Amino acid sequence: MQTSTRNSLLLKRSLAAVWHPCTQMKQHESLPLIPVARAAGCWLYDFDGKRYLDAVSSWWVNLFGHGNPQINAALRDQLETLEHAMLAGFTHEPVVELSERLSKLTGGKLGHCFYGSDGASAVEIALKMSFHFWRNTGQPEKTNFVSLAGSYHGETLGALSVTDVALFKDIYAPLLRASMQVRSPDWRLAEAGESAEAYALRAARALEAHLEQTHATTAALIVEPLVQGATGMAMYHAAYLSEARVLCDRYNVHLIADEIMTGFGRTGTFFAYDQASIAPDFLCLSKGITGGYLPLSVVMTRDEIYQAFYDDNVTRGFLHSHSYTGNALACRAALATLDIFIEKQIIESNRKLSIAISKAAAGIASHPRVRHFRNSGMIWAFEVETGDTSFARDFYQRALAKELLLRPIENTVYFMPPYVINEEEITLLTDRTLALLEP
Repeated sequence: MQTSTRNSLLLKRSLAAVWHPCTQMKQHESLPLIPVARAAGCWLYDFDGKRYLDAVSSWWVNLFGHGNPQINAALRDQLETLEHAMLAGFTHEPVVELSERLSKLTGGKLGHCFYGSDGASAVEIALKMSFHFWRNTGQPEKTNFVSLAGSYHGETLGALSVTDVALFKDIYAPLLRASMQVRSPDWRLAEAGESAEAYALRAARALEAHLEQTHATTAALIVEPLVQGATGMAMYHAAYLSEARVLCDRYNVHLIADEIMTGFGRTGTFFAYDQASIAPDFLCLSKGITGGYLPLSVVMTRDEIYQAFYDDNVTRGFLHSHSYTGNALACRAALATLDIFIEKQIIESNRKLSIAISKAAAGIASHPRVRHFRNSGMIWAFEVETGDTSFARDFYQRALAKELLLRPIENTVYFMPPYVINEEEITLLTDRTLALLEP
């Protein structure tokens, strides 16, 4: 079979059988799917050998490149012993070791791990745990949640209830539980001459005013630390997190850190909240936890919360489960991912890599069509001045023609490459993106 025929046949079969995520399927009548035959490092390849630089880490999950030999080897080894066992009534070494190592990364402050399958399920778990904690501790009136304007926490019903992106939320509004949103600390919203820190503190005062009025019925505040992803990579100063922690303590409200995107070094520290020198009550992790290999999520919490569920009464326990909770293969991939962080000193090397990419992107930052060029660790974003409502789709297609996988959010273009991107690939990414900005 000719490779071009293999591309064509796979496209037809996929369109006939697969309902693709976050997609208006009719658009694929004119916007062809990209068939992926294989992947290596930062590159995806089709059956014709055409390649695409994965500048968004395959929806923000791939940390150390496709086909990473160290993660591959760990998975092969795990396959020889245990692929999966139910975690209700049983346990296994990979999940225990992963839980211990994750706890150590929080300085032991978050010592209990509850596993799910994806980011949205982690958010659901954290919301339910917070609600159930207050019920178990004699405050059943604390049932409400607050999030940031423009926040995104997933698309299951609970997670969508605390999300504030109209594209995802509006149509399902009748199914959702109401939540409150407070001012986002996104520094793009600052007034002229107002620093990012000053604006973050002003946004924190809005949170204070809200909690002062609603704390008696508020269970938790949920935030994406430092970067709000799906709303357009909105970045903010760590001072907001510091103030949020103080306010949550003052008003007896839980702080949920949704680090599904920002965890595992994306913002320059292992966890984004580290930059505020705080600890949340709940930490949600997913995406990069397995290096982009297998579905896995975890909610970490502190001992006081865990102890509120520890009882002879079954109904006081956290009765929540997923069939593949703590899957052994996924946990082993996560352990290999943590090994790479340590052995290759990734946080330190990423600081140098971030500087190199920012330097290479200087031409983009100064381009007359670019607004709000910004960077947080291994995330870059900017807005492109355009009156074209189809900008995101057109830019995506033009980028593919230049061997780049970029998925703008409306008129926001962002880079979130794997941590293994090299100098030649950085130059290709920034030079060709710059060329795409020309009419």
